[in-house]
Amino acid sequence: MSTEHMHPFPADEKKTESIENVKAPILKLDKYGVPLTPQPTDDPEDPLNWSGLYRVFLLFQVSFLAFLGTYNTAIINPAYSELSARFGISTITASYQTTVVIAVNGICPFIFIPFANAYGRRPVYLVTTLIGALSALGCAYAHNFGQLVGLRVLNGIFPVAIALGVGTVNDLFCLHERGRALGLYTVMTTTGAHFAPIPGGLIGQFLGWQWIFKFAAITNSVCLIFIFFFLPETLYVRDLPMPSASMSNPSQSSFQRYLARMGFGKRFPGRKLRLRDFFLPYMKILRYPTVVFPAIYFGTQYGLGSTLPAVTVSHIFAQEFGWDTLQIGAAYGTALLIGAFLGETAGGWVVDAIMNRARQRGGPSAPYEIRLKAVWTGEIIIPVGLLWYGFSLQFGAPWIVPIIGMGVACFGVQCITTVMYTYSADCHSSNVAEVAQVFNFIRQVIGMTFAFYTIVLAEAMKGYHWLFIFFAGVGSVLAFIPILVLMWKGEAIRAWENQD
Repeated sequence: MSTEHMHPFPADEKKTESIENVKAPILKLDKYGVPLTPQPTDDPEDPLNWSGLYRVFLLFQVSFLAFLGTYNTAIINPAYSELSARFGISTITASYQTTVVIAVNGICPFIFIPFANAYGRRPVYLVTTLIGALSALGCAYAHNFGQLVGLRVLNGIFPVAIALGVGTVNDLFCLHERGRALGLYTVMTTTGAHFAPIPGGLIGQFLGWQWIFKFAAITNSVCLIFIFFFLPETLYVRDLPMPSASMSNPSQSSFQRYLARMGFGKRFPGRKLRLRDFFLPYMKILRYPTVVFPAIYFGTQYGLGSTLPAVTVSHIFAQEFGWDTLQIGAAYGTALLIGAFLGETAGGWVVDAIMNRARQRGGPSAPYEIRLKAVWTGEIIIPVGLLWYGFSLQFGAPWIVPIIGMGVACFGVQCITTVMYTYSADCHSSNVAEVAQVFNFIRQVIGMTFAFYTIVLAEAMKGYHWLFIFFAGVGSVLAFIPILVLMWKGEAIRAWENQD
């Protein structure tokens, strides 16, 4: 008897029926009906599936860590005159201990990010925050300037969150949510340095420079205790089957599930630390114009509009207006803080509005270059603020005028910060922590140089007005030309990068 008559259906029809019975994966959509990017898994312990309120709570923690990083760097800035008197050095030399921290800020994430990608974000945050607390306390007991510089080098290890935090944001939020999330993160990162002079000046004036560092150590310690109990592990291996990646287990107690979410005993299948992870991802990323062009533009503008005042204002305002530690810290810290927060209203929210409109019109394939439209506000305002600041100093305007100029420039800096971060992060979402570190490194390299030459260059150029005309031209003309290239040919450039 033929085997064909032994079955009600031929073999190929039975196979076809079984294929038809397999359910295709159901796409998860946003409120506009557009598929989410990336697609959350069905695992309840996938960070993309956590409640919106909980994810925002975690975003605040990581953003505050980034805030503390730049806060630790800048809190001593109003007290350069006190360091000068204590160690017998000039105020310009006193600024070098801040310069050292800025330099180390740019280098250390190269070491810690590979560890975070292999073993999780949480251990790196805990270890570096502990280092930050201990080194800040040590600075308060330095007996000479050499000891202070050495301890500040250790303190520079702490701010890993200013680069790694972008990776955590990507762990927690889908593409269409990242503009606002990165907006909060970047404004906290930048305003740490802006807020720091306010308590730094107040404490330095009444308690002395040692208590500035003690206060930083106390703040770091409180943050360390908080994140130990409340910041979970957000690294998630998305390309594995759910049982392998999931931490959830119905038989576990609530406490066991808490420990699992906090990362105790958690492993990341397929993730291991290799020597090449410390340099290969960066060598590859540094070939990409969609990362390097925005990073150079951002680093230049941030250095001019934010770092430059931080490392020079103590000398300039003490010389020009005879200000003390309290006045310097309160005035310039408040100006930069207000400028940054107002600038953020034109950053993350505008970026998300532009991107959501584009996604509704063109779907998920809307080009990322649409984000770059939001850069124009900062591109125009930053040089206005720089020229305002320089001309008012040169021609003897009242102190409030250059202070407002600082705030205006900082407003513009915050407008471009979110735009540049989100554009490059979206173009290379699988390497977002490395992208953020390239941004951080270029920003710190540019920023660390100002303390060495700004005052001397102003004297050589016979005036602050000429100096800031030069700065405005470098930041808003030369550094902006590559961004215009991305606006024009960015989609084609990304296609070339994807072939690599």
